[in-house]
Amino acid sequence: MWFKKMSLAIVFAATFFVLKANASGFIDVRSPNGSVMLTIIHEEDFSILYKVFYKGKTAVEYSRLGMKLKTPDVSLTNFDLTGVDTSAVDETWKPVWGEVSSIRNNYKQLVLKLTDRSGSGIQLQIIFRVFDDGIGFRYLFPLQSSLNHFIIADELTEFDMTGDHKAFWIPGDYDTNEYSYYTSNLNAIDATGGSFAQEIHAKTYFDKNAVQTPLMMKSADGLYFNIHEAALLNYPAMDLVIDKSNFTFRSHLVPDAVGNKAYLQAPAKSPWRTIIVSDKATEILSSKMILNLNDPSKIGETSWIKPQKMIGVWWELHVGKASWDYSGGQVGSQQATKVPHGATTANVKKYIDFAAKNGIDGVLVEGWNTGWEDWFGQWKEDVFDFVTPYPDFDVKELQQYAASKGVKMIMHHETSASVTNYERWMDTAYRFMKQFGYDAVKTGYVGRIIPRGEHHDGQWMVKHYERVLQKTASYKIMVDAHEPVRPTGLHRTYPNFLACEAARGNEFNAWSVGNPPDHETILAFTRLMGGPMDYTPGIFKIKMSYYNPDKKEQVHTTLCKQLALYVTMFSPLQMAADLPENYEAHMDAFQFIKDVAVDWDDSKVIDAEPGDYVITARKAKGKESWFLGAITDENARKFTITPDFLDKNRWYHATIYRDADSADWKNNPEAYVIEKISAYYSREISLKLAPGGGCAISFIPFTAEETEKFKKEAAKLLKEKKKKN
Repeated sequence: MWFKKMSLAIVFAATFFVLKANASGFIDVRSPNGSVMLTIIHEEDFSILYKVFYKGKTAVEYSRLGMKLKTPDVSLTNFDLTGVDTSAVDETWKPVWGEVSSIRNNYKQLVLKLTDRSGSGIQLQIIFRVFDDGIGFRYLFPLQSSLNHFIIADELTEFDMTGDHKAFWIPGDYDTNEYSYYTSNLNAIDATGGSFAQEIHAKTYFDKNAVQTPLMMKSADGLYFNIHEAALLNYPAMDLVIDKSNFTFRSHLVPDAVGNKAYLQAPAKSPWRTIIVSDKATEILSSKMILNLNDPSKIGETSWIKPQKMIGVWWELHVGKASWDYSGGQVGSQQATKVPHGATTANVKKYIDFAAKNGIDGVLVEGWNTGWEDWFGQWKEDVFDFVTPYPDFDVKELQQYAASKGVKMIMHHETSASVTNYERWMDTAYRFMKQFGYDAVKTGYVGRIIPRGEHHDGQWMVKHYERVLQKTASYKIMVDAHEPVRPTGLHRTYPNFLACEAARGNEFNAWSVGNPPDHETILAFTRLMGGPMDYTPGIFKIKMSYYNPDKKEQVHTTLCKQLALYVTMFSPLQMAADLPENYEAHMDAFQFIKDVAVDWDDSKVIDAEPGDYVITARKAKGKESWFLGAITDENARKFTITPDFLDKNRWYHATIYRDADSADWKNNPEAYVIEKISAYYSREISLKLAPGGGCAISFIPFTAEETEKFKKEAAKLLKEKKKKN
C-alpha cells in the first residue's frame, strides 16, 4: 500500500493536530478524546479504504468507498489524491426541543480531494468527521467543468464487519419499515418474505440478504455498533446487503420507477453514512452524532413550535369500535361488519372534554373527511381533497368548542399514497387548517406511491417529505408523518418535524399478531436513533377480547410498560392512545401520563441492553421534576438503581407505578401497584419488572415548606434515637 510522492507531500503538509500520516502511507485521525480512530489508505490500485478503531479494537475492517454513475457511465473507484483538508470543531448548540437542553458538537474533520483516474477527470471529495462516539462520512461532488447533471447508478460504500456479530434487523425494503425485528447473527440473516409481512399494506422486498438501517449489532468481545445515515435530503434511502462470506455490508440505494438511484447536479452531496460505536450500550442511546451531522434549523422564529400530548379518535378505529368511513364500512381488512362512524361532532366533543379536564394539549381526529369509503388498496389517484368534511363533522363548531376549552385540534391528512394529488392540494389544505385553528398535521402514506413506480424511500419521495416540512413551516404548522422514510435527524434542520412513525407501531397490536415483548427494547437502538417516533403508547385495555369476545389479539406488554414507554421512547408529540373511558377506569395510573413531560432539559440512560431492557431518566424542560421509565422483554427482571441524577440538595416525592407481583404481559397484563416514597439522590430504589413489563416513576421535588417540615421531623427522630441510645 503506497501513495504517490505528490500525495504523500500533501498529506504531510496537512498533519497538524488533527491527523497523522504514517510512513507506511496511512492517514490516521483520532477523535477529540482519542477513543475513536479513523485510518485511511490509498491502495496500490488507487482505491480508497477506511478503517475504524474503538479504544484500540477494530470496529470496522478496511472497507471500500466509491460511486457508480449511469450518466456519464463511470465507476468512481480509483483516484488520484490531489489534496487533503483538515479542521476541528468544538461548539455547543441548543435544540428547539429535545432530550437535552444543549448539545456539544465536537469532532475532527478530514476532507480527501480526489480525481477519477479512468480519464473522466471527475472530481470527488469524501468528507470524514470523527467523533468520540463514532464517525460520519459523505460524498461531495464539487462544482466542476467535468461534471454537471449526472445520474447515480449506485453507491459503492462498504462496511466490513470484524465477525459474525449479533444483529437486530428488519428486511431491506423500498416501501416499508413496519416489520417485526429479527435477532440473529449476521450469518443467519435471511430476509425472505419478512416477519409478519402479510400485515403490511405496501412492501417491496428485493434481496434475502438485505437489511435496513438503523442496523444495531454487538460483537462477541463486547463492542456495540449502529450503522445508519444522517441528513437524508435529495437522495434515496440506503439499505445494506451482506456478503456472508466476509460479513461485509454494501450500500444499496432505493431505485426510482426506471431503476435509477438519484438525479443530481454539481455541486451535490450524499447523506452522511454513520457508524456509532461504544463498549457501553447506554452510550449508543445517548449519542447525538446523527443530530450533529444535520444542518442547523432553517426556521428562524420557532416560538410557535410546541411539544405536546394528544388524544384522539384513533384507537377506537383500530379496535373496530368505530370506522374511518362515514358509511360505517371498516377501512382495510380488520373488520368486515358495519360499525359507527367515529369522527362525529358529538364524539369528538367527548375527547375535547376529556383533554380539557386532564391537561391534554390536543385532539387528533382521523376519518373526518370524505374519501375513506372506497380508496383502500385501489391505487387510486384523486381520493382526498383535505378540505371536505363528512356531513356529521362540523369543522367550525368543533373549532369554537375546542377553543372555548383551551384545546387545540390536530388535523389528519391521509394521502392514500397519492402524493401528486397531495402536492396539488397542500396550499389549499394548509390554508384550510389555519382558517379553523389547526397548528399540527398528521400525514399518512398508506399504500403504493403515486406517481406509480416510485417508492416511499426513493429520491422522489425524500424530496416530497422535505417539501412538506418547508411548506408547513411557511404556514407555522407542525408535522407528524406516518409511513414515511425512516428519519435521519432532520428534526434539527426542520424543528416543526415533531415526530414520525417509520416503524411497526402500537396499532399492530390491535388487529394482528402484534409486536413481540422485546420490540420496544429493540426500537430504542434502531428506529429511534434517527429521531422521535409517534409510537402511540398508553394502552390500558390490553386484550382486544374486551371489544369483541372472538378477538384473540392483545398488546404484548403490561399496563405499566405502556406508562414507561413515555420515557424510554422519546417524542415531543406523545399520544395518550387509549379511549377516554379506559383511562377513567384507572385514573390513578393515568396520573403518570398527565404528569410526564414531552420536552426535556436532560436525559440519562441508566442501563440498557438491545433486545432485553432499557432504563432511562429524564428531567422536564424548565422544571426540577424527573421521570424514569424501565422496560423489559419477555423476561422478568429486577434492578436496583441509585437516582444520582437528582439534585443532591433536594428531596423528592417519588410515585412508583410498577407491575403487580402477579403481573404478566400475557396472562395478567393490567395488574399494577402504585407506591409513594420520599426519594433522595443516594437512596436506592428497587425495580421489579414482570415478563413484558415495565416501571414508571415520577420524581416531584418537595416544596420549600415540605422540605422544612421534613427536616424538622428528621431532626426530631434523630433526637429521639439519641435519647434511646
